[in-house]
Amino acid sequence: MTSSLKVAVIGAGTMGNGIAQTYAANGHNVTLVDMSQEGLDRGLAAIRKSLDRFVKKEKITQEQSDEIMARVAGSTDLPTAVADVDMVVEAVFEREDVKKDVFVQLDKHAPQGAILATNTSSISITAIASATSRPESVVGMHFMNPVPLMKLVELIKGEKTSDEVVSRTKEIAKGLGKTVGVAEDYAGFISNRVLMPMINEAAFTLYEGVATRDDIDTIMKLGMNHPMGPLALADFIGIDVCVNILDYMRDQFGDPKFRCAPNMRRMVEAGKLGRKSGEGFYTY
Repeated sequence: MTSSLKVAVIGAGTMGNGIAQTYAANGHNVTLVDMSQEGLDRGLAAIRKSLDRFVKKEKITQEQSDEIMARVAGSTDLPTAVADVDMVVEAVFEREDVKKDVFVQLDKHAPQGAILATNTSSISITAIASATSRPESVVGMHFMNPVPLMKLVELIKGEKTSDEVVSRTKEIAKGLGKTVGVAEDYAGFISNRVLMPMINEAAFTLYEGVATRDDIDTIMKLGMNHPMGPLALADFIGIDVCVNILDYMRDQFGDPKFRCAPNMRRMVEAGKLGRKSGEGFYTY
């Protein structure tokens, strides 16, 4: 295991609280940061609920759960939370301008030598790093959802990321029990460069009346041995997230193959975002 680190995770949503839990479960001291107290409370509650499930399934003891939770603090004060950390992992909404705003603050307040990682699933690491005066410290560290269970971290080196930061981040990820896959800094990296066109094509298949929702997902599950059909997976990820990633890749590559299916865009306009809103391709 990597020696204990002081880590700040920015954004207490699904990815952020999962990342915080994973670091704490591996002996690191974590501050989970969110701009609102309400969002922070939800994130901390989600960690407790997740740990309770592990206890119920006898994966950990109640004592271990309590120890993990004791290593997680919460804050709505980003400057203070990052002032003495070894590493920051940003996990805010998947929009370049939002992420850059966070990295401007990290550049001002995080100590020199701290690793500044972003959990972006598609956005250029080089572009995010350009918001700082230390692009050599910025690296892509894309966790998979649900973070405590999924064994992969996709590691992305920006144009100016130092080899030392890449090496340290890889070792930290391995210390979290993750397998590391390395991608170059192109929109979507490996995971979403491959996954999002599949989800998009499934949405087009539904939109064009080729097959029903259930038949599309059943064929992909039973015929291709996928654990979840692409439309159910889109709901799990968030329809809005899928649309944003597709739009970003279309803009970056100028390739019409990333054109978003009209039904997904319409769903976002109607507030049908998948599981998190209670309705997407399925109703929850």
